[in-house]
Amino acid sequence: MKTIQKTAIALAASGLFATAAFAQTAPAAAPEAPEASPITANVTVVNDYRYRGLSQSNFKPAIQGGFDYAHESGFYIGNWNSSISWIGDSYGAGGSNNYPANSSSNVSAPIEMDFYAGFKKELIGEGFATDIGFLQYYYPTSGIPNSGGKAANPNTSEVYVAQNFTFGPLSGFAKVSYAVSTLFGTVNSSGSYYPDLTVNYDTGFYGITANGHIGYQYVAGNQPTVSTFVPATVSNSTVYSYTDWKLGLTKDFGAGLSAAVAYVGTNAATYKGAYGYYNPQGKNLGRSGGLISLTKTF
Repeated sequence: MKTIQKTAIALAASGLFATAAFAQTAPAAAPEAPEASPITANVTVVNDYRYRGLSQSNFKPAIQGGFDYAHESGFYIGNWNSSISWIGDSYGAGGSNNYPANSSSNVSAPIEMDFYAGFKKELIGEGFATDIGFLQYYYPTSGIPNSGGKAANPNTSEVYVAQNFTFGPLSGFAKVSYAVSTLFGTVNSSGSYYPDLTVNYDTGFYGITANGHIGYQYVAGNQPTVSTFVPATVSNSTVYSYTDWKLGLTKDFGAGLSAAVAYVGTNAATYKGAYGYYNPQGKNLGRSGGLISLTKTF
């Protein structure tokens, strides 16, 4: 579930002029710099795939990658993918969707596929790009049993609006995402939203940037009243809403290669049984932890 930060492709060109001693003719102009491609690609390896603070890979490594097309008009479109385990884990022994009526150990859902499109333009001024778009999270799955109303389809659709900002070495964005479908398998959760703020500070020291992030996942609606696992109406917000945060450093090695380290955490609740953010081992998927990643862009 990629946090989208589409940036316009910048083209930096410098002119080099030289003259030869005693030359009587005008100096030859340097060759023009090649135009930047509107298509970029990326691949990342990370020790734990966290999205909005929650582990999507059960605290195990993940491989990720995608591509983006950005037109000079501001329109962009792209795809991003990651290995995951949270859907299969939720139906396995001890998982949050495991109960005798429909438990299964044959669920297959190994990948998350994100498809997005939008418009990003510096409408306010230079360094202040406004970003509006649509994001579809798609999970190819098989073997998911009938949950009896306990779980919804994990596929999720969101619209979002973000305002990017730059003040010298300080940059970042404020963003709001709004679910127009149920949210990641939570029943009756259409209308959920996620406001967040990300700030980056270029230290000017060996290509190192300091990163900070905070967000709040509000989950709308109520759980259905189904006597087998929910004795009474329960608000999704009460059991599923939470705040997440991240502090980290990013190192740019040049040539499209970067590495990042971060410490992330949430106040997401751990409940056993009908609700909660926990893995088959009973560990809170939003517990604090360290992240290490390596990214190559092309």
